[in-house]
Amino acid sequence: MMKNNKGFTLIELMIVVAIIGILAAVAIPNFRNYQLKSKESEAKVNLAAIAVAQEAYFAEYDGYVTLAANPAGTASGAKRTWSPTAAGYAAIGFAPKDSNVYFTYQTTAATAIAFTATATGNLDGSGSGDNVWSVSNTSSVSKTSAKDTF
Repeated sequence: MMKNNKGFTLIELMIVVAIIGILAAVAIPNFRNYQLKSKESEAKVNLAAIAVAQEAYFAEYDGYVTLAANPAGTASGAKRTWSPTAAGYAAIGFAPKDSNVYFTYQTTAATAIAFTATATGNLDGSGSGDNVWSVSNTSSVSKTSAKDTF
């Protein structure tokens, strides 16, 4: 009489579990980095919009506007609510598309003919604003912090 064996052996199941574990160990950190890098696009888009708004204001009033930090306080890993009444943003006609943002935005008008806007974020929740982007009237949006990995 022949024995009819159906199913998988324990070794086969252990091999499959080990392969899934290896794939997860590689995929999960990469997925987290991609998530955090996608959040950086908020800073790029909003800084570019602030630069355009500042240039439009300059064309009309021959000067740039100093903008207070918005949202106020220290950046965290979570989204924070944008304050539409923060000093200067309404004057240049800027508001982010989403009223909740990951970065804190600020513009310093060092002189009547120059400005620098910065976006400071703490995307990984490390407790410090370690993700900094900037734009000025003479440069394009660029990352000014050294941290590239999360």
